[in-house]
Amino acid sequence: MEGGYQDTRWEGYVDWRNKPALRGKHGGMLAASFALVVEVLENLAYLANASNLVLYLSKYMHLSPSKSANNVTNFMGTAFLLALLGGFLSDAFFTTYHIYLISALIEFLGLIILTIQAWTPSLKPPTCDPSTTPSMPCQEIDGGKAAMLFIGLYLVALGVGGIKGSLPTHGAEQFDENTPQGRKQRSTFFNYFVFCLSFGALIAVTFVVWVEDNKGWEWGFAISTIAILVSIPIFFFGSSFYRNKIPSGSPLTTICKVLVAAMLNGCMSRNSSNAIANLSASPSFEPETNKEQEENAKQTDEIPTQSLKFLNRAVVYKPAHPALQCTVNQVEDVKIVLKILPIFACTIALNCCLAQLSTFSVEQAASMDTKLGSLKIPPASLPVFPVVFIMILAPVYDHLIIPFARRVTNTEMGITHLQRIGIGLFLSIISMAVAALVEIKRKRVATDSGLLDSTAPLPITFFWIALQYLFLGSADLFTLAGLLEFFFTEAPSSMRSLATSLSWTSLAMGYYLSSVIVSIVNNVTGNSGHSPWLSGYTINRYHLDRFYWLMCVLSTLNFLHYLFWAMRYKYRSAGAGASK
Repeated sequence: MEGGYQDTRWEGYVDWRNKPALRGKHGGMLAASFALVVEVLENLAYLANASNLVLYLSKYMHLSPSKSANNVTNFMGTAFLLALLGGFLSDAFFTTYHIYLISALIEFLGLIILTIQAWTPSLKPPTCDPSTTPSMPCQEIDGGKAAMLFIGLYLVALGVGGIKGSLPTHGAEQFDENTPQGRKQRSTFFNYFVFCLSFGALIAVTFVVWVEDNKGWEWGFAISTIAILVSIPIFFFGSSFYRNKIPSGSPLTTICKVLVAAMLNGCMSRNSSNAIANLSASPSFEPETNKEQEENAKQTDEIPTQSLKFLNRAVVYKPAHPALQCTVNQVEDVKIVLKILPIFACTIALNCCLAQLSTFSVEQAASMDTKLGSLKIPPASLPVFPVVFIMILAPVYDHLIIPFARRVTNTEMGITHLQRIGIGLFLSIISMAVAALVEIKRKRVATDSGLLDSTAPLPITFFWIALQYLFLGSADLFTLAGLLEFFFTEAPSSMRSLATSLSWTSLAMGYYLSSVIVSIVNNVTGNSGHSPWLSGYTINRYHLDRFYWLMCVLSTLNFLHYLFWAMRYKYRSAGAGASK
């Protein structure tokens, strides 16, 4: 009976009552589907505000355009960076199940604060119209009202970070990675996770943005509040189906311990009887065995690999301090983390390109004819193009492209994680080239029409901008889904949430890097005696085409850099390159 019980139990997992998770009862696609539904509502609640927040801050909170833009960038960047905190807590102290529920409640609280402020005139600056009273500037929000605004915003950012750092991992943990079927289902989950993320974004940038612009921001915040509130019971209803990974301690502690041990032990004088690394380097060497060595050999079980050899110094029989005693498994886990970091770094440039979708691309579209028949499309809704394309491409990719690739390559995955990421990076190069060509055409129309210094709409449809959106949307699908699955499958099991959170961190760093590049470009081009590329009375006076060509060149160099690391990377996860 005892042996049968062990066979039906998911080792290392518990249910929501902290009892052993059982095969056939916990986990699987049904359990993961709750995470997919919740992601629709969660991303709707987040993007409904983030996509249009700059208008709210400038028009209703009376912040200057530059302050509004900086506050939106800081808000979005902080939310994605806090995903690292959510991932860390999920791995170290809590389960992804608990982190999601706590984070959703925090975001709900932040949205309630923002909704109350938007609904109450006394909690906002006095309304004003600068066009009628130009001598009296609008009063910028300050004092307790500003404190309320930013407390609400950063509670939302904290909640979003916790959710992004826990929800993808929670869904992926429902599948058995030891079977081909489980690994294929997990790959499908990540594809549909991006699909659901896009579905939530579609509702946000169309319906909710329309409500905010036409009915009032109090209604927009209320919709977001209701969405995140509804997501909590939906997630909770799946509790009896979830298998939750037992936290195994702080992954950062392990990483720091191995790095410090390798450094300190390397400074000590070592002999062959003290370093396992020397044993692996000299197979013919047979040291005298003693009880202490035999005991340590049992603890380590194996000899470290020869990749990143400097870390092998952490595995010695007599470390610099007893607290720095490291096992071979710990050293190998840290090696894996260090090996995936270059892949992470190479995706930041792509997200820097994606940042243009919410900045210059919107300004370009706003200068063009945005009418669709009798309907005028608001510029804030332009992300609908990549979102819809992702929603179409995700199921096509999962149900048509991947099965075909599996038959052609005769491998379990068909297209590997790194190949998917590489395709996304290559598409980002094309998108920037297309953006440059479209901008050349747009400026030629402005010149021919004599509207270079006018703010009137140009006689060219905004559908031209949709081309760069489509390529960047495709790049986002390939890269984000590939990154999430790559980090989850390759990272040690004790660090999966933290590693998966790197996907969102890459997005945050891409936004920050975009601002840095814009500043550098303006400083360099402005110092040459000419006007800066990205300044002028209207966007028609910008040299945006040159900026896009620069991004195209940087993306190309980044792609070559990526190929250098990707071609040398060796998968550790089962099924990554195995035949069917």
